[in-house]
Amino acid sequence: MKQYITLSEEVRAAQEQGKPVVALESTIISHGMPYPQNVQTAREVEQIIRDLGAVPATIAILDGKIKIGLSDEELEMFGQSTDVAKASRRDLAYLLATKKKGATTVAATMICAELAGIQVFVTGGIGGVHRGAETSMDISADLEELAQTNVAVICAGAKSILDLGLTMEYLETKGVPVMGYQTDVLPAFYTRSSQFNVNFRVDDAETIASTLKAKWDLNIKGGAIIANPIPEEDAMDEATINNVIEQALKEAEEQHIKGKDVTPFLLAKVKELTGGKSLESNIALVKNNAVLGAKIAVSLDLLNK
Repeated sequence: MKQYITLSEEVRAAQEQGKPVVALESTIISHGMPYPQNVQTAREVEQIIRDLGAVPATIAILDGKIKIGLSDEELEMFGQSTDVAKASRRDLAYLLATKKKGATTVAATMICAELAGIQVFVTGGIGGVHRGAETSMDISADLEELAQTNVAVICAGAKSILDLGLTMEYLETKGVPVMGYQTDVLPAFYTRSSQFNVNFRVDDAETIASTLKAKWDLNIKGGAIIANPIPEEDAMDEATINNVIEQALKEAEEQHIKGKDVTPFLLAKVKELTGGKSLESNIALVKNNAVLGAKIAVSLDLLNK
């Protein structure tokens, strides 16, 4: 495995010293936000995790290796590069073999985190079942990964560009628990709520950590979603964002945009149509997730000792 995986000095030291580590994806840097906000946000998120007693590990594919933890220079490079592939489960082997740059999605980050022994992963929002999936069969690989890979995913729910009802049904079929942090309903990324209930409400990081430990101690395979609503002051008006999303989806359909190009297109279009407010919300929710993720990692680490 050493020929494929390399740990940053910070992550290596953390594992040797038994410190908790939190995985972070790199797609949010290369495909989720414009430069320079992407790199600035990545650095701030890493610092939030450090300040709360854990060690951040931003994951990416570079020079034929899975990098578990990026240097400042590597973060900058990923933030500015235009030739970074969006890497999901199907892409990992090819990108490693060809030594091409790859930014890891939720699914790929989960795989790499598990390979590196990291159990907690912070992101913005997960992928899910796309609207119209009953004819397109467009379902994110994130959901399959959650069903089989033992990594907890802290997110602000599923992106509201998706079919949230079908996403929850799919997760139920796969046995993936969806825990709402201090909420009874599934947050919808830019907004704090949706019409769908979570499976369990949990009000503190310790209960989340205990639940995860029990799940994996029992060898119940797969991850878990910890849905953490965007802070109230950063949330967007539900009616406004829904109208914007409908318009963005219509334009995507008219331009025949499909597959993994859909989400970056929609996020960019939503940013444009909201005058940049959606980007501010995106940054705020990722930082909020980092706070909770670090607390869960610290609690889980104490339970595992």
